[in-house]
Amino acid sequence: MAERDTHKYHLKQGGKVVHRGITNDLSRREQEHQSVYPGSKIKQVGRRTTKDAALKWERTGGKRRYKKN
Repeated sequence: MAERDTHKYHLKQGGKVVHRGITNDLSRREQEHQSVYPGSKIKQVGRRTTKDAALKWERTGGKRRYKKN
């Protein structure tokens, strides 16, 4: 079974999502984003997951897919 060590996140600046991504270290990634988006904050999306599942989420634009009835 693959290790669940990857976080999905939204980077928010002033209540608006300016970037979506994945990382294995949220604090470090938030610091890296500060040069481009000063004052921005990372909001974790969901729980930690596997890298493969996180990459799939990222490729679909970082959005949930809902089933249509």
